[in-house]
This record gives sequence, C-alpha cells and structure tokens, in this order.
Amino acid sequence: MTEKVTALDLPMVEPLPEATQKYFDICQDKLGLVPNVLKSYAFDIDKLNAFTTLYNDLMLAPSSVSKLEREMIAVVVSAHNHCVYCLTAHGQAVRELSSDPVLGEHLAMNYRVADVTTKQRAMLDFAVLMTENSAKIEEPDREALRAVGWSDRDIWDIANVTGFFNMTNRVASATDMQPNPEYHARNR
Repeated sequence: MTEKVTALDLPMVEPLPEATQKYFDICQDKLGLVPNVLKSYAFDIDKLNAFTTLYNDLMLAPSSVSKLEREMIAVVVSAHNHCVYCLTAHGQAVRELSSDPVLGEHLAMNYRVADVTTKQRAMLDFAVLMTENSAKIEEPDREALRAVGWSDRDIWDIANVTGFFNMTNRVASATDMQPNPEYHARNR
C-alpha cells in the first residue's frame, strides 16, 4: 500500500515498470527518499517520464545558470505562488547547495533581503516579473539581464525554469501535493 501524497485518488502503478523502479531506487539511494512529486505522477508512467525528462533537463543539464541559481528561482517563484510543496523541497535544495540556511529562508520569505549578487538579483526580479505578468516583459527587461552578464542562452534557461515552476506550483497546489517530511529538517 502506498501513502497518499495528493488529495486525488490516483494510486501509483503497481508494480512499477522496471525502469521506473530503478529510477525510484536511485532517488532513494541518493536522496534518502523518493520525492512525493514523482510518486504523484506515477499513476501514469508516460506522464511521469515526461515530467522527469523536462525537470532533469531544466534543473540538472549543463547551463551557465548554476544549479543553485536554478533552485533559487524555484524557491522565489514558489514563494510568490505560495506553493508549500516546492517551497519545502526546493528550499531544502538551496540550503544544501549553498550551505546557507539563511539564504533559503530569505528567498522563501522575501528574496529582496537575501544576500545575493547583483546578477542573481536581476535573475530573481525577472523570474518574479514573469510569474506576475509575463505579457508585460519587454526588451528592456531582457536588456537588464544582459547588462549584468546574463547571455541570451541564460535568459532562455531562466525563463524556462521560471515557467516550469509556475506550472508545477499550480499543479501541486491544485492537488494538495504534500512534501516529504524529511525535507523540513535537512541542511539547517
């Protein structure tokens, strides 16, 4: 019997396909848990695979936007959207990658007081603008990113990470997705 990780009655496929079980085993070995977001998608293996492929590309693939900076975007967007799941999971990732629990707290509460570089602040300002009203973004907004050293490729990556978390925040909130309890105590 699997635990319920959302308010929806969508149980995981059992048994999981071999490749999915291997992926979950890797998560368990590396993270000490299988993230509930993966369990929530496991009612439909094709949807799970689409989600993990996009997530892994956006968050783990090589980019000039560091893994920490991508996690910072996730936290700031999730704070703006009041997404408990993503704030919890990605706040823990910021604490782990930065070795700074204060940074994670500040990003979650008010990123404008966080001790970040001018370049990172511009990135986070852009992510919030995109979250609030992407249709208002104009060339001066992209130019502000270029002025502090972000390339057009970086802007693409920033926009895609921001867009991804706006989507996942809404799905997590709409389904009452619960974060794994283990995230709360880690890296404090």
